[in-house]
This record gives sequence, structure tokens and C-alpha cells, in this order.
Amino acid sequence: MSTHPSSVSRVGFLVLDEFTMIAFSSAVEVLRMANYASGQTLYSWSVFTVDGQPVSSSNGLPAAPMMTYDQVGPLDLVFVCGGTNITRFVDDRVVGLLRRIAQDKVCLGGLCTGTYALVKSGLLDGYKATIHWENISGLRESHNRVKFVDELFVIDRDRLTCTGGTAPIDLMLTLVGARCGKTLVAQICDQFILERARDSKDRQHIPLAARLGRNHKALAEVAALMEANIEEPLSLEELAHLAGLSPRHVQRMFREALGCTPVQYYLDLRLRRARELLLQTGMSITSITVACGFQSPCHFSRAYRALFGQSPSSERQQASGTVAAPRGRRSERAIAPVAVHDAELARSAELLAADARLA
Repeated sequence: MSTHPSSVSRVGFLVLDEFTMIAFSSAVEVLRMANYASGQTLYSWSVFTVDGQPVSSSNGLPAAPMMTYDQVGPLDLVFVCGGTNITRFVDDRVVGLLRRIAQDKVCLGGLCTGTYALVKSGLLDGYKATIHWENISGLRESHNRVKFVDELFVIDRDRLTCTGGTAPIDLMLTLVGARCGKTLVAQICDQFILERARDSKDRQHIPLAARLGRNHKALAEVAALMEANIEEPLSLEELAHLAGLSPRHVQRMFREALGCTPVQYYLDLRLRRARELLLQTGMSITSITVACGFQSPCHFSRAYRALFGQSPSSERQQASGTVAAPRGRRSERAIAPVAVHDAELARSAELLAADARLA
């Protein structure tokens, strides 16, 4: 990783009609701020459309003037920016252009639903990828050559995919950090008033109702009870009673719909809440232990390490002087298969066996 880049990195944004402005601007603003904070022209960026004609964003604001891919000149990286009604705007022209860009050996990425365009072009076959939670379930079913994961963003070789909202900020900060170092990332975060840059361990939150569909209202109700009772976790019997179900039925619902036990799901929920408090507040580890319903800091630390690969104190120390984890660890987790995450979750569940309230 060079912290003294000698050349300008050229980034292009292929905007499709009704592209999501927040995802697009989040990505561009990081590049702008990298130049401003460093006092150098580290990045240049161009915005283009398939035919050079202007398009409008999902909020109605036009993006103009426009150029074509040939007019913007050589690029190092191209992001497809999608938004609402994405399936309407990925046609043969878009697919042909993206395949041509890939043939030019340009790295390709997708922001928000822009990933869909890469999928339809066959340019994510054999890759890990992510997309906004509203689209991920359907694409998992219809495109099994792509390994979709629930992470905020994924960097897999020459493909970069990202969810929507402000998640592109985190992806671009990761790219800036890899090229220019963590000091510049910290300066950008200060300018943006960000507590920290999120990494792939901060998975996108997918509402359970959206993940399961309309036929799992009872399961969604139990999960909502869990979310509302983090500090004092309810036992399986209490959860079942409040939902008007039997404990055995609750166990069966979780296994059939989510592939895990209620204990595993509840533990994962509490640990991810703990990580938010650890990295976004000044609460002591003992206070976080209590706030997330663990019996002792030792118990909390063991469960945390099993899921996130390091102890709470180690992660906080790492974050205190940096904004993101070292690149090697991040890259490893960014492309970790879901099966690895499930194994970590199972190990965490074993640690919970001693917790009388959830046994």
C-alpha cells in the first residue's frame, strides 16, 4: 500500500435513470474530500451515461451535462449507479457497454442497485457481491453464480459492490485508506463528522420481515421481542409465552426459516449491538457487558472474540488510533463466506450454554 501516491486515480460513474442520489454523492464526496484534506489531486472523477444524454436521479434532480464512456477518457474504476426501477433501465446498451469496459481491463463496481447491472451483464459470475437488502433475496434465487452476502460492501478482486444509503462512504474510505493511509481517512471522517468508517463486519441491517416474507409474522414478532429486550434477555420460554407459542414451535420456526436456533440469533443480535456501543460510544466494556445482557466481562469477551475474531478491548484499541481495521484483516473478512460466519455464530452459541436465562 502506497501512502504517497504519485498518480491520479481516475474514477467514472455510469449513472442510470432514476439513480439514487445519496449513494452517488456519498461516493463522490469522499473523493473530493480526499483531495481537499491531502492538498493534492489524488482522484479525478467523471460522470457519464450510456448515450451521453442526461438522466434524472430518483429525487428528480437532473444530472447534466453528460458525456459518453469514450468522451471521459481512460478510467481506472467505473461504478454503476442505480436506483429505483433498476430493471427498467438495464437494457442491451447497458450490458454491452459494461462488457466493453470489462474488456478494457477497468475495475467495475456497483452502488446501491447498480450491482444489478453487473449481474445482468454476467460480470459478477464467480464473485462475491452485495446489493441493497430490498433486492438481495430475489437475486440470490435467480442468479446462483453470484455469491451474495449481507455485508455493507464487498471488494472481490476487480469487482466492488456496495449497498445503498451512506454505505458508499465506507467503501470509498476503505479504498482511500488502502491507497493513501489511515491518517487521511481519519481526516476525512473528521470533516464529515463521522465517528468511524464501517467495515464488512458491520453487515447491512435487513428487516426480518423483508428477509422472510409475509408468511413468518410469528417469527418476526419473536425477533422484535428480542430486539426490545437486549439488556435483560428473555428466556426461550418467556419469548414463546409472550408470542403465544410453544418453545418447541419457536425453535422449529428459527431453524426452518433462518437455519439457526433462537439462542444463536439472540446472541448474534446482542453482540452486534455491543459492537455498535463499543465503537460509537465511550462506554466502558463493563457497562457494555451489562447493557447487552451478558453475565460478566469475561463471558462477553469470549463470545465477542468468537464472532468478530478479536476481543472487545483489542478492537477498541485498534479503533482508537485508526478509523478502520488493518487492510489484511478487512479484506479477509470482506470476502469471508457466509458459512464461516455461521460457524462463528455456532461457536458463540456454545459459549452461551452457561447463560441460565437463555439455556
